[in-house]
Amino acid sequence: MRTWRLPAEVDTDQLAPGHAMKHGIDGVARHCLETVRPEFASQVKPGDVIVAGPNFGIGSSREQAASALRHLGVAAVIAPSYSGLYHRNAFNVGLLLLTCAKADAIADGEAITFDAHAATVRRANGETLACQPISALLLDLVDAGGLLNQLKRRRAASR
Repeated sequence: MRTWRLPAEVDTDQLAPGHAMKHGIDGVARHCLETVRPEFASQVKPGDVIVAGPNFGIGSSREQAASALRHLGVAAVIAPSYSGLYHRNAFNVGLLLLTCAKADAIADGEAITFDAHAATVRRANGETLACQPISALLLDLVDAGGLLNQLKRRRAASR
């Protein structure tokens, strides 16, 4: 997995720009992070990971800010902290957030692996970074692809 390094305090307007909100999620995703990493939306590959500084996702409660990353195939975001609203929206759309105090040790473009269940990130140099544990409820949301998919599965199972 390739990492995309971002600064601290990336806000929801940078993830889902206001001018793109009149378009569907495909249009929003095409403009994702254009003011921070102009090449991001056209070059990100499914399975890539964002590594950011503290306070990722600050700003508005736009669900599209998390949905755009999911639409582009981002496997996870690794940062020391997140906005509370962004945290909720990300898991609700099935985007994995790993809260890692030492996220700043991970370089742009570095190949990493992670284990969400063990809450660890393994760097290319073999170093393992501990992340905050993620509840089973939130991991289930990610595994299901988000809250809506989880509810659909539960409804189908109860029939």
